[in-house]
Amino acid sequence: MKTENLELIRIGLELTPDYRRVLYRPLHIEPEERIIKILGRIQTLSETEVENEIDALLTAFEERHKRLKKYFLQRFQQIKKYLLTDHILSEGRKLLIGAYFTQEYSLESAALFNPSIIWDIDQTNLPSGCKRFIMSLRATGEGHISSITFRSGIVDSENQITVTIPTKYVSTSENISNPIYEKKIFERKLSELDLLNDFSITILSFLDSHFTIEDLKLNLDKYTKNSKTKSAENKLIANGILSLALSNYEIQYDSEQRLSERIIFPHSPSESNGIEDARFVDFIEEDGSHIYYATYTAYDGKITFPQLLETRDFLHFKVSTLNGPEVKNKGMALFPRKINNHYAMLSRQDNENIFLMYSEDLHFWYNKELILKPTYPWEFIQLGNCGSPIELNEGWLVISHGVGPMRKYSIGAFLLDKLDPRIVIGRLLEPLLVPNEKEREGYVPNVVYSCGSAINAGELILPYAMSDRSIGFAKINLKQLISELTNKE
Repeated sequence: MKTENLELIRIGLELTPDYRRVLYRPLHIEPEERIIKILGRIQTLSETEVENEIDALLTAFEERHKRLKKYFLQRFQQIKKYLLTDHILSEGRKLLIGAYFTQEYSLESAALFNPSIIWDIDQTNLPSGCKRFIMSLRATGEGHISSITFRSGIVDSENQITVTIPTKYVSTSENISNPIYEKKIFERKLSELDLLNDFSITILSFLDSHFTIEDLKLNLDKYTKNSKTKSAENKLIANGILSLALSNYEIQYDSEQRLSERIIFPHSPSESNGIEDARFVDFIEEDGSHIYYATYTAYDGKITFPQLLETRDFLHFKVSTLNGPEVKNKGMALFPRKINNHYAMLSRQDNENIFLMYSEDLHFWYNKELILKPTYPWEFIQLGNCGSPIELNEGWLVISHGVGPMRKYSIGAFLLDKLDPRIVIGRLLEPLLVPNEKEREGYVPNVVYSCGSAINAGELILPYAMSDRSIGFAKINLKQLISELTNKE
């Protein structure tokens, strides 16, 4: 359907990256001989020199971070194994050693983009007609490493948007843990990854039905050093087993940390080069309770890994792998409830088309069905979704993206049948949004892109990235959009 009767309004609000938002991170130095040399140089300082150095450091950096001294001491604990003696050190020298192995990281220095917006469960203490939202964003800094950052805001009855100014403080969680693993499920995942051989079966045989990461590491260390099982192939399998385990972890933030201060930074080996394009959805469970899920892409510099994030309060997050032969490529988007007692997901395994998947298990996906092919010039290169489907009386509204000539990204929409989402009721012949002259310049030119929109007061609220650099907002009359999609006036 043509979009000539549709009016898209750019709101004029723009969120730009702020290079001043920095967090502290470990400074990793290799080889180990360099660490020993640095520690030796620090040990040559007198106590007076140490105190002067640490006082100057805290003056320069303590205003920029919360709990900085605590972190320096944590870094000291991680580094002290390289000290050559067991001499007792003053707190000042411990702090200074920790500081030498710490760095600041500006998480938004390169870009702030690919937003996903959802309604906050907490809608208390708001003016009449207002709703509170949470927005996730992809922040990219030095080394093009991406992480997930958050903003909160309010939409009023006329869909005027106010984004809360983030605090100057940013930090990752100090409480990251690995879960208890269920051996049957873990073995199933190893099989999916082609990591199940005689060596890995041996490792699993020495583990209980439920085991910890420490149990796994102990057995891997034991059997990779055994002359009978020591080989290059088994070392690769061992690394794969450990990488799988580490890709499943939990994060806990303190309630005193405001939403904009919480950063989900790459933690596991599969995320070493970034966490990309989280698509959040407010999922309604069969008992009526709510849980937030997000599908995202983990990237290790070579391979992308679809992963799942879940939370009920944005304080405690559970990260887990998605598995099965159809878990591949980018852009998986979960429906906000089960359909016919099955989880449902949009996907794009072949870099071109949009597929629909069903599964009884949220973490395993085995089948897909093609529902949409690139058809119009603005989407000839590829199609994809711009977030999870939105449930309406008329069907499932999906905001999409298409890639055309000169790798130009545009945003469109299609509508799926509510009872049978395999059926496409309608799609836009022309895009809703194309990059204008202001939006087409950036880190990746000629791109508009979103990871999730919302409905309020009769309009679709669409946050979108502008050429992988910053965030804009638009709104579209929902009745007009549905009319175009269903060809009904």
